[in-house]
Amino acid sequence: MTSTTLIFDSYLAKAIDYPAYMALMHNLLSDHKTTGPNQEKDLVDYTRLNFHRMERLNKTIALNNELLSLLQQLKQRWTWLVITEAWCGDAAQNIPLLHTISVASAGKIDVKIILRDENLALMDKYLTSGARAIPVLICIETETLTERGKWGPRPKPMQEKVLEYKKNPTQSLEEFKTLLHTWYAKDKTQAMQTEMIQYIKKWSS
Repeated sequence: MTSTTLIFDSYLAKAIDYPAYMALMHNLLSDHKTTGPNQEKDLVDYTRLNFHRMERLNKTIALNNELLSLLQQLKQRWTWLVITEAWCGDAAQNIPLLHTISVASAGKIDVKIILRDENLALMDKYLTSGARAIPVLICIETETLTERGKWGPRPKPMQEKVLEYKKNPTQSLEEFKTLLHTWYAKDKTQAMQTEMIQYIKKWSS
């Protein structure tokens, strides 16, 4: 193994699957806790809201025909290693889709989840404009542990809104978060599905 594959091997060994991640969130919330070292009430409240969002998305996401067809034709086997935290709103909106894609891939794509703040050495290899933005998806060939690429932390239309807000915050952070989740609700994962089609094609080539 190369040094890179050894690194991935060590992180994948402690990563968990999506059902285990949902169970982790549920168990933490039972104790009024969230993931990570910061246990402020706001983050616990965000986690509770995220858990309910994810439960809803688990039942309502419908993959479009182009994405379904692409998954049926996929020949490679990949592991999608996702760096996240339970309190992250973007993660709650996007990780359920990654799981849905994994299920539809009939075993070709395996989603594994790892917590950012317990694995900062890994996170710091995948910064977004110098920030530890999450979620981040790392596409890895399952058999060779070769990296194919990464996606994250949010669909491009929303990323553009976030960057514009950071340059010129014309409303409070809470108001912006409401706008963010309203956009996600109206979009119904379609922007991200379109992106995943593009990324899957790129990673397959």
